Amino acid sequence: MRADRVFAYGATAGLLGDLLLGDPRRGHPVAAFGRAAGAVERVLWRDHRGWGALHTALCAGGAVALGAAASRAVRSSPAASVLLTGAATWAVVGGTSLAREAETVGRALEAGDVEAARDRLPHLCGRDPQALDADGIARAVVESVAENTSDAVVGALVWGAACGVPGLLGFRAVNTLDAMVGHKSPRHRRYGWASARLDDLAGWPGARLTAVLAAAAGDDPRGALRAWRTDAHRHPSPNAGPVEASFAGALGVRLGGTLSYGGRVEHRPVLNGAAGRAVEVGDIRRAVRLSRRVSVLALGVCAGVSVVKSALQRGRT
Repeated sequence: MRADRVFAYGATAGLLGDLLLGDPRRGHPVAAFGRAAGAVERVLWRDHRGWGALHTALCAGGAVALGAAASRAVRSSPAASVLLTGAATWAVVGGTSLAREAETVGRALEAGDVEAARDRLPHLCGRDPQALDADGIARAVVESVAENTSDAVVGALVWGAACGVPGLLGFRAVNTLDAMVGHKSPRHRRYGWASARLDDLAGWPGARLTAVLAAAAGDDPRGALRAWRTDAHRHPSPNAGPVEASFAGALGVRLGGTLSYGGRVEHRPVLNGAAGRAVEVGDIRRAVRLSRRVSVLALGVCAGVSVVKSALQRGRT
């Protein structure tokens, strides 16, 4: 079995596993990585970029090294390579859990239980739920679905197609480190700088592919491309901007605006403000459906890229 088929079959199996099983309730590999990274931080932490860069190198580099060692161990067996790729894909993607959490909040809002929706929102994103009404919660959910479609699914598939299992594990490690230390809290403003910048770099190709596929799979492709072109650069995140803008245009809604994280209020630009309407509770289900379509298309694109890459490599030999 050729390497291109190993990734295609393995990634497909991993996404099917995520669809059928979701994330394990206990012993999730990403949670184990987070605990290990937290232990490293407790040893290394200094209010200094250099120590933070060392933390990033050790944790992300360790994940890549683990993936490389595992891949070498099974490379003589195509079946084992597919199983390893499938297991790694299942471990790092989170599309099903994302959809479930979003739909749980959506059902609470549909039932008129805003307090239940507030209680559940922290499982999905870091917004301050008490500062949000029903419409604000719905907007937060749609924005989180958009951003995490890239972070939790598409970005991992892109790096898996490019670098195999080391790429899958490395991308998830970088993304997890950014969530842990990359935010601009007083403790992590310097220490988390390297993790945040590396996450920006690693997330760049997946975010653009997500934006393209959201435009292709959404209700308004032209609106998605227009919102991406006109508004994405105004977002403070170089990767969330294109994704959220494209989702906003594809769904015909407005995203962005005032939000609160950890007691800190941010006034972000409105995305698709000229053409979109305010987010409604029913848009949560529409965003989840769009996310699923994007994930399936991303699998096809990344498997195709793997085939082309393998063919080019054979042509050089």
